[in-house]
Amino acid sequence: MVPFEEAGQPVVIGGVVIDHVDQKWTDKDGKYAENPGDIYETQLGVLAHSDGDVIYHSLVDAIFGALTLPDIGQVFQDTDPRWKGCDSAKFIEHAYDVMKYYGYRIGNIDVTLILERPKVAGFKPRMKENIVKLLHTTEGRVNIKARTHEKVDSVGELRSLSCHVVVTLEKVVGNDADL
Repeated sequence: MVPFEEAGQPVVIGGVVIDHVDQKWTDKDGKYAENPGDIYETQLGVLAHSDGDVIYHSLVDAIFGALTLPDIGQVFQDTDPRWKGCDSAKFIEHAYDVMKYYGYRIGNIDVTLILERPKVAGFKPRMKENIVKLLHTTEGRVNIKARTHEKVDSVGELRSLSCHVVVTLEKVVGNDADL
């Protein structure tokens, strides 16, 4: 994560634009600040070719991985101008279509979002709603957790964020094809 002016786009997580002003634990040159006086306020953004939605990208990779397919970077290359600034929901929609083509549906999704800030507890219901809608599943099959990195490494210093997603897919058979 970088100042919004440098990124040119806000932080988008789980399809939710999170506009916020925050404090970074680095000085204006990006060096780790140990003194509270060196901390400065900034609106954070994400440097990415698309909108950089960390949950959606991780979710696409998890679905592709469960289907033993190439990763998101091979399918949606960051050198392709079609994906510049793209809403990552399009990547999820494609992953859903591929999953359905192979005869699968979502079993469960478990998301662990790792970031120091912004605090996302208030945003998680909308993130979950977005995932449920895009993947044509039910709320009982989607879980979103968030944790911090206790001010350790690039995540703790607000220079990055991370996400882990575990997906189980169910083979669709017989009358279940419409579920």
